[in-house]
Amino acid sequence: MYKYDAIDQTLVDQRVAQFRDQVARRLDGTLAEEEFRPLRLQNGLYHQRHAYMLRVAIPYGLFSAKQLRTLALISEKYDRGYGHFTTRQNIQYNWVTLEDTPDILAELAKVEMHAIQTSGNCIRNITSDAFAGVAADEYVDTRPICELLRQWSTLHPEFAHLPRKFKFAVNGAKEDRTVLLCHDVGIELKKNAAGELTADIYAGGGMGRTPILGSLIKQGLPWNVLPSYLTALLRVYNRFGRRDNLYKARIKILVKALGPEEFARQVEGEWAHIKNGDDNFTQAEWDRVAQHFTKPAYKSLPALSAEQVLASAPEVERAAFARWIERNVKPHQIPGYTSVILSLKPHGTVAPGDATTAQMNAIADLADQYSFGELRVTHEQNLVLADVEHAKLFELWQEAKKQKVALPNIGLLTDIIACPGGDFCSLANAKSLPIAKAIQERFDDLDYLFDLGDISLNISGCINSCGHHHVGNIGVLGVDKDGEEWYQVTLGGEQGNDTSIGKVIGPSFYADEIPDVITNVINTYVGERSGDEPFIETYRRIGVTPFKEAAYKNAKKKEKVVEGGAA
Repeated sequence: MYKYDAIDQTLVDQRVAQFRDQVARRLDGTLAEEEFRPLRLQNGLYHQRHAYMLRVAIPYGLFSAKQLRTLALISEKYDRGYGHFTTRQNIQYNWVTLEDTPDILAELAKVEMHAIQTSGNCIRNITSDAFAGVAADEYVDTRPICELLRQWSTLHPEFAHLPRKFKFAVNGAKEDRTVLLCHDVGIELKKNAAGELTADIYAGGGMGRTPILGSLIKQGLPWNVLPSYLTALLRVYNRFGRRDNLYKARIKILVKALGPEEFARQVEGEWAHIKNGDDNFTQAEWDRVAQHFTKPAYKSLPALSAEQVLASAPEVERAAFARWIERNVKPHQIPGYTSVILSLKPHGTVAPGDATTAQMNAIADLADQYSFGELRVTHEQNLVLADVEHAKLFELWQEAKKQKVALPNIGLLTDIIACPGGDFCSLANAKSLPIAKAIQERFDDLDYLFDLGDISLNISGCINSCGHHHVGNIGVLGVDKDGEEWYQVTLGGEQGNDTSIGKVIGPSFYADEIPDVITNVINTYVGERSGDEPFIETYRRIGVTPFKEAAYKNAKKKEKVVEGGAA
């Protein structure tokens, strides 16, 4: 993985010293909160409902066992013994104090980590496929480009005060595991017929108050001119973005207003002035960065069949082991190796995406022992050991069970994506975590979950859609109605190659109705599915009406659809 050079380390160290001074001035009253707020936000520090929250970047989802141990140390020393992994490959601490924040950033800097631009109206953490470099369906290893874009965008003076926050996702595989079309800019890396690395650019995607899928605005862009083209794109957004209206300040609103063709024309016009300038990537830069993403020291191993792997387990454990392999183990590029997903979604015990100090330390040990000391964090808020030998899968499974991260529910109904919601976030209209807990407890039968197959359920506590409810097959959105917490349900969303936005089925529900609503929706699916047809295909075949009728069958009270919340 990428290692800081002297420039990287100096930048991060100086940023820590700068913020330490800003915090000291805020604490002694010489720096007012309105002046301090934009400074703390661009260092990832929010003021939430009960305390400060610090968001730490895990660039393109890749980190080391050593870094995870530091994240564990921070959770133990400065928080309440856990961290929350997010949908954008960050980790959040929900109970930090302002006084401790500079020391936390200093701890991060020691292991080449930071919280720079994890908030604020700037380019946020660059996200990518958690399986980059190892995925069996990969066209291009995205990590060198992601690192070059991270360096290009970090503290970029022209884009430090955009109309609103700005998010990139980069994909280079047959299957989109990045929710590419729901980002401000999605970059699809490919090789052309001549074997040259190129990019297709999608712009104007996003969720939140107005969910929109991004539009293709450029095809076959040579990799080295990405900085100048993206600069042109951001300049158009910077110039025309709706700074007069917070809720319409995202690039998706601009692309929709202009139309994708006109937006692309504007970008081309701006790019014409700078495309041959000095800002583009060079081959020397590629060589400097790419050397950090070479293959680890793989052994020459036989590729074991599923039967051979299962034979390593005692007969009494094979059924459970087989389930785990089916849901949590993914194909790899190298014979004899595989990638393993560690589930951070234990049923009804902790919040989705949370990991305790003890778990983080233990998972770091597993990474050292089984996966060359590296880890990944997924969009779905789980962790990945990317390079595990086939012959060691049973041994790893046994160790993962001890840490309660071996639940075989990846892609199933209880693999819930959820934001922290009203338990922590000051923007939230309603709580997310109790809803996730209630659903996980209701659907705690693994036999039943396996029979249901792939179903995504995502929960957001407000219209910001940090839980990505719009792209869940089933989405739950917390809304506020006259001081009470209500929940809208959406159906028909999907992420991946067929990304789609779910539709609100009707009036909102009380919190205690949601488990029954989900049960009724699932029962309708079971009754209507054809063979092993996935939920989303059944929904598309029969339409929303049967699901809607079932959802409202026992509703206590009908209420109008509630729109709104912070954007």
